[in-house]
Amino acid sequence: MLQQADETFQDIRDAVRALCAQFPDEYHRKVDADRAYPEDFVTALTRAGWMAALIPEAYGGSGLGLAEACVIMEEINRSGGNSGACHGQMYNMNTLVRHGSEEQRRRILPRLASGELRLQSMGVTEPTTGTDTTQLRTTAVRKGDRYVINGQKVWISRVQHSDLMILLARTTPLSDVKKKSDGLSIFLVDIAEAMKTGMTIRPIPNMVNHETNELFFDNLEIPVENLIGEEGKGFKYILTGLNAERTLIAAECIGDGRWFIDRVSKYVNERIVFGRPIGQNQGVQFPIAESHIEIEAATLMRDRACALFDAGQPCGAEANMAKYLAAKASWEAANACIQFHGGFGFASEYDVERKFRETRLYQVAPISTNLILSYVAEHVLGLPRSF
Repeated sequence: MLQQADETFQDIRDAVRALCAQFPDEYHRKVDADRAYPEDFVTALTRAGWMAALIPEAYGGSGLGLAEACVIMEEINRSGGNSGACHGQMYNMNTLVRHGSEEQRRRILPRLASGELRLQSMGVTEPTTGTDTTQLRTTAVRKGDRYVINGQKVWISRVQHSDLMILLARTTPLSDVKKKSDGLSIFLVDIAEAMKTGMTIRPIPNMVNHETNELFFDNLEIPVENLIGEEGKGFKYILTGLNAERTLIAAECIGDGRWFIDRVSKYVNERIVFGRPIGQNQGVQFPIAESHIEIEAATLMRDRACALFDAGQPCGAEANMAKYLAAKASWEAANACIQFHGGFGFASEYDVERKFRETRLYQVAPISTNLILSYVAEHVLGLPRSF
């Protein structure tokens, strides 16, 4: 008998659900209302070893794959939490694990695994270039044993709750490279130190309780040894993290979708109008059933992306398609859930409006649905580049 898509890695699911049960809806509702960071929740995940899932055992981690990491993120969201508070460490550490030096891995990874350090932030997006990453304007110029960084980043999440940040900057001018994706490099930034010596943080209030910021670099100096991998190869390296990020976001959307479906199914079975449960009406049943079908399909594409990633195979198309399908499915499930709750869907005590806001983000970030469609059109279907 085939397992259902949501029953794989059942031991991990059970353990994460048990931990999440210690942080009920009231906890996440208060964190959201206070615009706070779920410090206790993230600490509990770290102490239980879940935030070290992708760190190899040799460095104090669990040595699991992206497939298992996705299950962890999925279950957090399905339990009513928001993985956006902690998912950065999952995909950021991949860049370090796969492309960092042995010295960097031994110095940093065990401290990430233990919770002594957090690597929750990645500085890529800029206000003038958006998703056109090869045009970014933040520069890193080598001067002796230091790199001097100048520029600006935007929508950089969890900086204020992270010790380290992955930063992408241009080390060779665009005019001096053969391919526009060349000449970009990745650096590891000590956030506390950087705030003393040239980095300024400006928080961006937004519709979701998702801590994000604008960063300004004014002659920020960082040691040469903080370069990850080879200078000029950063764009290739960052794709490792981005493919993991999109797949993990797909998992979170799947978790959201299952949360919405669970909640609305229970509600429409219990809500009696005109002498019958509203769930008896096909106009109510069909959108919920359709959302369930789409979540199941998105799960299969997510699993495909994970299998390729964990095997070290190219997975850009699959990661993008998984993110697209899951974000779309969770948003449709959110719409059905809030619609059939009626006015109660807008009441904070039901948590629907909070999760509704949270899952809406993934139509836009970390890559918009239109950019995914452009990617598939060009790189999968061979259509002319549209931009």
